[in-house]
Amino acid sequence: MLDILTIFGGLILCIGILDAIPAMGKSLEKFAKWLGAFQSLIGIIIIIIAILYWEAVLGIVALLVGLILLTGILPMIPAIGKQLEKFAKWLGSFQTLIGIIAIILGIWYFLNKPI
Repeated sequence: MLDILTIFGGLILCIGILDAIPAMGKSLEKFAKWLGAFQSLIGIIIIIIAILYWEAVLGIVALLVGLILLTGILPMIPAIGKQLEKFAKWLGSFQTLIGIIAIILGIWYFLNKPI
């Protein structure tokens, strides 16, 4: 489940470059824009599941993706919200790179999990 959510989060983060993909870029961009409507919900679910899979590389990348997706609502968290928001905004400067890594790792974990 975390692999698919990480792919979705990566698509949202890479929305600006998806149209450059030949043949299916426009469709991916349209899908990513639709997913963007659920950005906060996807971010919350990704963070919760990523905490459970903290020891895996995908869990760490998913946690970063979730933080970037939740940048707008992080200040509402008492005590640590402002610090998390600063960190998420800093991560946002690497948004596209983190999105590409998330998509690649998500696909790799999805294809390599046991049936």
